[in-house]
Amino acid sequence: MARGATSPYPDLERRELTLRGVTRTVFCTGRGPAVILMHETPGLYPGVAELGRLVAAAGLRVYMPSMFGEPGRPMGARYAAASLTRACVSREFVLWGTRRNSPITAWLRDLARLAHRECGGRGVGAIGMCLTGGFALAMMVDDVVQAPVLSQPSLPFGVTPAQRRDLGIDDATLARVRTRTAAGVCVLGLRFTHDVLVPAERFQRLRDELGDRFIAVEIDSGPGNPHAISRLAHSVLVLDRVDRPGHPTRLALERVIAFFHERLAVASWRDPA
Repeated sequence: MARGATSPYPDLERRELTLRGVTRTVFCTGRGPAVILMHETPGLYPGVAELGRLVAAAGLRVYMPSMFGEPGRPMGARYAAASLTRACVSREFVLWGTRRNSPITAWLRDLARLAHRECGGRGVGAIGMCLTGGFALAMMVDDVVQAPVLSQPSLPFGVTPAQRRDLGIDDATLARVRTRTAAGVCVLGLRFTHDVLVPAERFQRLRDELGDRFIAVEIDSGPGNPHAISRLAHSVLVLDRVDRPGHPTRLALERVIAFFHERLAVASWRDPA
């Protein structure tokens, strides 16, 4: 389905893509190497779409699948709670279990392969946020994913010590991730230091497993921090991003875009068409 007045985002290309027998709406924009942008809770709300536009403006082709919620519906407390409740009962998301992949990541891997066929280039980037934050790690089993970004990866919810250190992937996937990082792939992670949904233990586990191939951007949200960032801050790239030169959240977005440029060779990209 092309752009049109019936779409919540008329400036974006709206597509209905069927992969593994499941059809999902995917909004696309831009030209260049592909990036899969996975929305946070409660869904593909306007702030996420704007992030997609910013990434596309940097010379990338962005694919934004709608996985839960209603595309275009504004952020709201009740809406967020309802979306989280539906995710809790969905079989596609593993919110509490350890050493398990969320089943939806298989669909996302197929989307990454499709995007690479359409866009060509060195490979595909991926950004996960909040509930989807760790999905970019699971997608790394496929060679096409060359630039995974984990923004505030919140699953599994960190109640027990094991959950706080868990990466939301099974042992076989972790072994594959280690193999790929040993071969040169890097993983970029973003979090606020006092975000209770993203335990420090999880980032330490990534350091332990991946060594210097894990690049951590941890933004001070503790008491008295120089940018007056709330200790409740969570959404690094969208809700809590401050578009002001030198602000650590804006620098984080700039780091993500630079990461894509480096890992996907944006400057040398040629349109396969």
